[in-house]
Amino acid sequence: MTPKENFLRAIRHDNPQWVPVHAGVIVWIGPPITERPGEPIRDDFGVLWDLQEGAQGGTYPAHGGHTITDLAKWREQITWPDVDGADWPGVAERVAEVDRETTLIQGSVEFGLFERSWLLLGMDEAFISYLTQPELMEEMISALADYKIEVIRRFHEAAGGALDILWYGDDWGTQSQLFLPPEVWRRIIKPHTGRIYDCIHELGMIIDQHTCGKIDEIFDDMVKMGCDMWNPCQPCNDLAGMKRRHAGKIAFSGGIDSQFVLDRPGVTTDDVRAEVRRRIDELAYGGGYIAGPSHGVPYDEDLINAMDDEIATYGRACYAKE
Repeated sequence: MTPKENFLRAIRHDNPQWVPVHAGVIVWIGPPITERPGEPIRDDFGVLWDLQEGAQGGTYPAHGGHTITDLAKWREQITWPDVDGADWPGVAERVAEVDRETTLIQGSVEFGLFERSWLLLGMDEAFISYLTQPELMEEMISALADYKIEVIRRFHEAAGGALDILWYGDDWGTQSQLFLPPEVWRRIIKPHTGRIYDCIHELGMIIDQHTCGKIDEIFDDMVKMGCDMWNPCQPCNDLAGMKRRHAGKIAFSGGIDSQFVLDRPGVTTDDVRAEVRRRIDELAYGGGYIAGPSHGVPYDEDLINAMDDEIATYGRACYAKE
């Protein structure tokens, strides 16, 4: 069995032979729309980004860099990216470089409906507006969903139908709770995210929903909406309970504790190996687990080597026992 086939079997809960990882199997390709520039400039929505000294991960939204100052005038104040003028031929060139026999292509669409809403309005104003002006927020969210669906369709077409997985990013949680009350998320975000999911499935792609934070209050909703895979599975959630409730329905990607294991001062390689075994025991039975850190930060090389080795050895042994 090839790593590609085993990866797909894991997602489909179809008797994988070992716990897979992304490395060596997945190639990421993004659409030619700039939603997060790599330097302090405005993105294609007109939102200003900046570099922060000492910060990890590149650019961040600049304070005061949002574009909508009056929600009632969002239609006049929003700047839509030029989808027609994007470099779609460049997507086909990237796809042509990939060995499809051994590799899955994962398309990446960043800054989903919730994230883009607060980028456009500023975070404080967006949170207030979700509670005080829900009708206007839903109108804007619906238009943003229409835009995302257009981008996904054009992306799929430009790739010649070669995108196997669509990574869709929208952070809904903090480390302790959802950003929005669950009922507000269900009223405004859920229906239009569901439309995006339907589009992804209609085009024959697997949904990989990225959402950081504690999102277990809406996890049942995600499963019922048809989400195929969730990353990065931060341990602030009850991962074991989520797996028990939804085994065979959704795949988990990540989960190996970044904050309190991989990035903890004084952690040992034995600690890392124990954490890998714990997550595999909790999440891998019956398939449906892709192993990896619960967040990406520059970890110690010895710890990463220990993690990779334990995934390779214990991740194969666990299925030999089933």
